[in-house]
Amino acid sequence: MVGRIKLCALLTFVYFLTLTKCDLGTDLAARIAPDTSPDVQEDAAKQLIQRVIGLRASQWFQVEVNRILDPSSYQISRLDNGKVLITGSNGVSVCKGFHYYLKFVLKKDFDWFKTHIELPEDWDPPNVTHRSKSSSPLIYYQNPCVWSYSFVWWQFDEWRRHIDWMAMMGINLVIAPNQETIWQDVYTELGLTPQEIEAHFAGPAFQAWQRMGNLRSWGGPLPPAHRQLQQLLQQRILAAQRELGMSVALPAFSGYVPTAMRRVFPNASFTQSDRWNHFPDPYCCVLFVEPQDPLFQQVGAMFLRRVIQVYGSNHIYFSDPFNEMMPRVREPNYVRYTAKAIYNSMQVVDADAVWLIQGWMFLKSVYWTNDLIEAYLTAVPRGRILALDLQSEQFPQYERTHSYYGQPFVWCMLNNFGGNLGLFGSAQLIPSGIIAARSMPNGSMVGVGITPEGIGQNYALFALTLEQAWSPDELQLEDWFEYFALTRYGVNDTRLSQVWQLLRESVYSFQGRERMRGKYTLNKRPSLHHYPWVWYNVTMVYEAWRLMLEAKETVPLNDNRRAIYEHDLVDITRQCLQLSFDRFYVNLKSACRHKQLNRVEYLAGKLLELFADMERILASGEHYLLGNWLEAAKRLAPSEEQRPIYEFNARNQLTSWGPNYQIPDYATKQWSGLMSDYFQPRWNMFLEAVIQALKTQTPFNYSEFKQRVENEIELPFSNHTKAYPTSPVGSTWNISHDIYEKWNAYSRDTLFLNYCQIAVTVAQTQKSGEEEW
Repeated sequence: MVGRIKLCALLTFVYFLTLTKCDLGTDLAARIAPDTSPDVQEDAAKQLIQRVIGLRASQWFQVEVNRILDPSSYQISRLDNGKVLITGSNGVSVCKGFHYYLKFVLKKDFDWFKTHIELPEDWDPPNVTHRSKSSSPLIYYQNPCVWSYSFVWWQFDEWRRHIDWMAMMGINLVIAPNQETIWQDVYTELGLTPQEIEAHFAGPAFQAWQRMGNLRSWGGPLPPAHRQLQQLLQQRILAAQRELGMSVALPAFSGYVPTAMRRVFPNASFTQSDRWNHFPDPYCCVLFVEPQDPLFQQVGAMFLRRVIQVYGSNHIYFSDPFNEMMPRVREPNYVRYTAKAIYNSMQVVDADAVWLIQGWMFLKSVYWTNDLIEAYLTAVPRGRILALDLQSEQFPQYERTHSYYGQPFVWCMLNNFGGNLGLFGSAQLIPSGIIAARSMPNGSMVGVGITPEGIGQNYALFALTLEQAWSPDELQLEDWFEYFALTRYGVNDTRLSQVWQLLRESVYSFQGRERMRGKYTLNKRPSLHHYPWVWYNVTMVYEAWRLMLEAKETVPLNDNRRAIYEHDLVDITRQCLQLSFDRFYVNLKSACRHKQLNRVEYLAGKLLELFADMERILASGEHYLLGNWLEAAKRLAPSEEQRPIYEFNARNQLTSWGPNYQIPDYATKQWSGLMSDYFQPRWNMFLEAVIQALKTQTPFNYSEFKQRVENEIELPFSNHTKAYPTSPVGSTWNISHDIYEKWNAYSRDTLFLNYCQIAVTVAQTQKSGEEEW
């Protein structure tokens, strides 16, 4: 009998290894796939095509969902009647095939700002036969933080376009984190009062961190009507995603509850959570229900049953109990029991449950040693955890965790924190990293994903990742960027192609280990102790700017390609001004150190002049306006009386991020409005104080400046109500050209050259002891 049991165990283990190498991802994708009928998915794909290219052009396409095809695959052919037939294994695969046809047959592409494509009226579909199968059974998108940094003010029109974009990019797994109305019902049933519940919920711009147990109440109170409207919105989003065949992970209990639970359950075992990012009472330190307490299972099951009742289920649920929070006990048994408790609270409700986790916490390697990680991951049956290796392009964890100790994982590209603007990326590490992880012996990689904290920046890097996710072969970067330029602008122009090659070799060439958080000198609180540095030759970016300006007339006016060109021109101009600011700043530091008053005054004038130019160019771009962010926030308010709290949330997140500058400038944006009314006033106050100190030959009092800038500019900004433009002002090309000519002329000015001799440090890593960005 014992021998038989051992043989059975061995066979099971061998089967799992075989499954890992061949079918683990396919099996998992099938387990969590929605049960939407082929007819519904076909109709959803037809409607998507119609939204993208219009009713007339869409009549040339015929779609079919055929589940006999290989999973995540499509076929394209031309019918006898001249129509293009796209057949896919589900709706997402059909839409991915449609994207292939647009990009590689018609040489037209889209991004997350533009999803409408114009086709000529006399268009005749080319005769194309093509078939493709994804090399990633799962293609994942989203980060809990992106719901607060980018999606927070969206209504369904924005979501409709974005879901179309997801489907055409082949994305088949996302999350749906809205849960406050459900928690309101659960807490009420458990005995909390309405006042106690309201005191727990954070404001709309900070809900991501309330959901992860990091904070409570900040930015609130949250209007009950807001919770109800957001639940209705998420139901519409889920319906649209599932109609296309996407799987959606829903929230599960992670252990965190309001502090008032102690009153209702005085005998339960609670631990007060860590103080996250120095948040003061009453905004920090919620309660964590200890996993061995029966209350954990009671609350977890109550919550998940209601989640499924409200949102349905694809049998996959996300929960992260230790997101930037440390377990109370640093012992394998404790983290193992916590993982078991979380999974058991899912399985008792859904026997087919799969637990989606983020591997982000494992970056804290000082705490999360291998024995703790192994205990946590192996507490759940293999195949029932899906781990997101959240920043694989820079800090992969799948190697040190031995492929997550056999649990399936997704290779993810994060690249962005807080939705900051700034051209940055590790392009070379993306294709090679994905292929290497796929080829790892005994590996358990089942997919590829993108996990930015915010969108609206560096689109090329995310498009590259998603295309490599589908492709079995390593993409060649030079060819990929050349074709990206062609399909982005709708014209084959050597200069536009060269722009993207220069960006590939400069801003997108990072291979260091720094956690780049977009805190560039001009949008940091001023100080004489910043240490800007770059990892590339900045002249490449200036050359890209020149070429963009030269290429204007070649970009077609039709199909809105000129708008895409102008968006990129704003971004490249902004990047060049940001780099120029760094150069002025390092020379300013030198001048202060040597007490060169004339030089300091000259450089201070140039820094403020640059702010004015930055404001002008940003104001010309539709997607660089503070006004759009603030007005979207106010529109979401359920009533006129509640608009101020929404505006406060929108302003505070961008600036102080907390009641007293807890996470300053983390989610800042280089936007028109912020540049003129927040960043520039800070630097103006700083430069005046520095010059005054030099004139009076007294030491610069940074403590005094810090108190003034915080009390007079930074904290008050959250409560301001000034309205900002929501439409661009001026011609992007004219403004950019004027700025280019002006600053280019300075390169021949003797005084300018004399005062700006020092260049910004070039290195692949930041100097030891210098500030982390």
